[in-house]
Amino acid sequence: MSTPSRKRLMRDFKRLQQDPPAGISGAPHDNNIMLWNAVIFGPDDTPWDGGTFKLTLQFSEDYPNKPPTVRFVSRMFHPNIYADGSICLDILQNQWSPIYDVAAILTSIQSLLCDPNPSSPANSEAARLFSENKREYNKRVKETVEQSWTAD
Repeated sequence: MSTPSRKRLMRDFKRLQQDPPAGISGAPHDNNIMLWNAVIFGPDDTPWDGGTFKLTLQFSEDYPNKPPTVRFVSRMFHPNIYADGSICLDILQNQWSPIYDVAAILTSIQSLLCDPNPSSPANSEAARLFSENKREYNKRVKETVEQSWTAD
């Protein structure tokens, strides 16, 4: 069954394969175009450097008019990521636009890793450390990076 959302996701997938942005990858899970697995690599020269973080993207038939549900599978320590892996990011909520594709979503999340918004915390401890104790925050991030190497 080919619907407009499925056609759009196939286009997103082809574009991602042909011209992948640096540090991200994604593909449909087991031939299900509506469920994707993705990986974001921690940006170089940041506390996230060397991390390999897994995510899932669940699309509805309303895509691209509605955003996917995006969650980190990898354990994360970040001001804008909830304990269940869901992400507090404006483009996934009230600032969504149909012009965003999978590459734009993943690139935005990668950018969020290094540029959190502590005034809209999903993890209050991470937000507090980010604002008040950068050294301890960076230490916790590095522990998260190391865990990403061995986690399933």
